[in-house]
Amino acid sequence: MGIAHAAIRFGCSQVSIQRLDPVVQPGIIPSAHVHQIVGGNAFNATMTGDIGEQASCTTCAYTEDFSNYWTAVMYFRHQNGSYKRVKQYPNAQLGTLGRNDSTINGGMTIYYTQKDFYNNGLNETRITAFPPGFRMTVGNPATDNLETAQKHKGLRYTCLQTVLTRGFETPDFPSEPCPYGIMAIYHFPSCWDGKNLDSPDHQSHMYDTTLGAFREAGPCPPSHPVRVPQLAYETMWNTTEFNDMWPKDGSQPFVWSFGGTRGYGTHADYAFGWKGDSLQRVMDDNCFFHDCGSPGVQGILKTQTVEEMNACAVKNTVEEDTEGWLDALPGAGEAPPMVHRRAVGFQA
Repeated sequence: MGIAHAAIRFGCSQVSIQRLDPVVQPGIIPSAHVHQIVGGNAFNATMTGDIGEQASCTTCAYTEDFSNYWTAVMYFRHQNGSYKRVKQYPNAQLGTLGRNDSTINGGMTIYYTQKDFYNNGLNETRITAFPPGFRMTVGNPATDNLETAQKHKGLRYTCLQTVLTRGFETPDFPSEPCPYGIMAIYHFPSCWDGKNLDSPDHQSHMYDTTLGAFREAGPCPPSHPVRVPQLAYETMWNTTEFNDMWPKDGSQPFVWSFGGTRGYGTHADYAFGWKGDSLQRVMDDNCFFHDCGSPGVQGILKTQTVEEMNACAVKNTVEEDTEGWLDALPGAGEAPPMVHRRAVGFQA
């Protein structure tokens, strides 16, 4: 089979917001901090096996993708010491694809690319889809300095000047109010050891050659020779509600749900759950973005309506307040110790 050059981009609405983390803290209810999760409804405190066979619905546009994608939640910290969750809004190019212009409920934009954001390129390495049961994370909530954050080129922020702003990426939260909110960006490693579905730190089975900004990643080393899709998330945080509440001293008021007052500790988790060979089929195709399947476009993947995406949900296992103005971040001072993740290897 010849080398194909496929790339997909799609929206996923919210499936749950709660303190669960089946990758880093499996079985612990509640986990250390709040996460915002999209994808299949098999998400729970302990996920094992092929979740593509366990879920019955998905909040993602493609009906065969029952994977779960999640990150920490962003909160605004008021000068009076209270906190409020920052809501997400959908990608402007993907958010209103349902009947009657219904809108995707928050969520994230997900990318699986072979070369870069703009074209399929001439990457002569066949892309191997992740196998059932595959897990990985990127980033580390323990990262607390700029030097380390700068080394992880795939984790960045953009201060949105419009809903379509791209570029102007920084390793820390923006230092001033943003007209259209803050976009958090997560590029995962694309080099796999070809053997392990996971590893104790959830990162060592992968090797990071990411250059960031949706540029083609560098070659994979002999230790991790299998090229997998370049997975990336974008989360659009609607911080505009708080633009008039910034501290008078100009200090940055946003924090992650794990307590990070700088953006350095941003991180994300992934649990593969595509049905059967569906992801490999698209990676072996030559489609690009909407041509792979979208409302009104016959592609290799089937799509669902926004109404169907929004209807899929997971009942909360953890019953606690995560909305409105809170006196403290959920779990502050009472959750199990955070499991710190070792930084994934960088290309020399």
